[in-house]
Amino acid sequence: MLSRGVFYVVLCCLMGCGNRPIEKTVEVADMILINGEIATVDQKFSMVDAVAIKDNRILKTGDNDLIKTHIGDHTQIIDLKGAFAMPGFIEGHGHFLGLGNSLIHLNFINTKSWQDVLDMVQQKVAETEAGEWIEGRGWHQEKWESEVDNSINGWPPHILLSEIAPNNPVILKHASGHALIANKKAMDLANITNNTPNPNGGTIIRDKEGKAIGIFEETAMDLISSLYNAHLNNLSFNEQKQQLKQQIENAQTACLQNGITSFQDAGATFEELRHFEQLAKAGELDIRLWAMISGSQSNLESGLKNYPVIDKGDYHFTCRAIKSYMDGALGSFGAWLLEPYTDKPDFYGHNVTGLDTLNKVADLAAKYNLQHCVHAIGDRANRETLNIFERVFNANPEKTNFRWRIEHAQHIHPDDIIRFRDLKVIASMQAVHCTSDAPFVPKRLGAKRAEQTSYVWRTLLNNDVAIANGTDTPVESVNPLENFYASVTRKSKGNRKAFYPKQRMSRQEALYSLTAGNAYAAFEENQKGTLTVGKLADITVLSNNILLCEDDDILDTQILYTIVGGEVKYPLEQ
Repeated sequence: MLSRGVFYVVLCCLMGCGNRPIEKTVEVADMILINGEIATVDQKFSMVDAVAIKDNRILKTGDNDLIKTHIGDHTQIIDLKGAFAMPGFIEGHGHFLGLGNSLIHLNFINTKSWQDVLDMVQQKVAETEAGEWIEGRGWHQEKWESEVDNSINGWPPHILLSEIAPNNPVILKHASGHALIANKKAMDLANITNNTPNPNGGTIIRDKEGKAIGIFEETAMDLISSLYNAHLNNLSFNEQKQQLKQQIENAQTACLQNGITSFQDAGATFEELRHFEQLAKAGELDIRLWAMISGSQSNLESGLKNYPVIDKGDYHFTCRAIKSYMDGALGSFGAWLLEPYTDKPDFYGHNVTGLDTLNKVADLAAKYNLQHCVHAIGDRANRETLNIFERVFNANPEKTNFRWRIEHAQHIHPDDIIRFRDLKVIASMQAVHCTSDAPFVPKRLGAKRAEQTSYVWRTLLNNDVAIANGTDTPVESVNPLENFYASVTRKSKGNRKAFYPKQRMSRQEALYSLTAGNAYAAFEENQKGTLTVGKLADITVLSNNILLCEDDDILDTQILYTIVGGEVKYPLEQ
């Protein structure tokens, strides 16, 4: 029998000791954001006032009074003062080291003429010793305000470039990355003559007399770039290491300054991927990097045994995809079309990687449970890619969640829209390409094809096709706000005319595509993309509410904070 004292203790516990409420411990947050307009991008697209963060993840969202209950002695409090906060921007398709490299070498993305390019090269020549290579990227002949004298299909000849740089080999890549111009010095070093044959999948542009004008399209670029790459490989180990370090630092800084917390890298070598993983494990990556394996490597199959690599370095590095190329770019006449170019009759573009090779890579991707992400711009390229995907899916009926992606998907024949939906293929698109390319798309395709097949976001969304969204940096500016603006207006900065505006996204659709949509496209929707309890605390804070502000105000919006894992990474003084 229980003693009388023990009996009363037990009775007291059962009765709640006079019905006094049992105190519940409130978790103390490491950081809270209060007084904001915060878009969670959850299923209801809920708006809240405040967010609490603990152990790098979202602890709770809600009104200010609720979130303030999680304040402790050491909680960092950020008063948003009415600013707009959202899940961190995810760059859905870019070139991480390419971005970093573009901030080291000549960058022609803002040039308005061939003369602008020449002036920049001439200044660089004055600073460079004879014999040293000069590299640049970003020019686009279709975006210049004046035509080039003696051009061939709009391409500038190398004559003036060779005159200002007679003693330095020069290689200047097109903005698309699918063509380049080289000067005479570079062509001589590469043993390029007027009789050098075109490689498969590429073209050496020649004048009416058959002379090479210095322009190399698609696979023909390798005739010059292989020589330049050999030069880079001959640099000392320390020089190569320092250059790689500078590229990564530049890229990370640019991302954080633009509110980007995660970056999907569209193709890296095994060596580069190992370096990224090492940095992540050492805690030296400030953003989260998701990368595709370059499918053009000679040791591709043997290297795949080490993949996928997922969530290394506290979710800072993942590699679970292979990148391949079906065709080139429309601006450089490389997109593979079902019908010929309007401004280049009887020419259909380039299939830059043979279909047999692409089929083999697709089978490897399925074997190793990797996503296959295929660059396809032209309508023929998109159709052929869908054909390959469909064959692999049918051959592997036990696999039901491939999430394979077509990167760019810029020009899609109407008959293939439903195939995207039925095959559950992700259209990984770059909205800013639409408005950037708008001046020349009708010239290349004609008005009818331009309207029916080009950047058909609305049609894809209406057919329940998943869309990812990015900038393809350094092809375009890495600024996600310019991309968001292009998504919702179909206009470029300073251009009042919209490019087939019926294909616009809504504000919510555009924001979703740059956050949760990109997370889904990378199998990361359980970790990021929304500000919901348990997700990684990756947050971007903006000066304007981009869901409600005027269109033009989107481009004037400033990045106030970039927060990765509950730590302010921009601005640094925080």
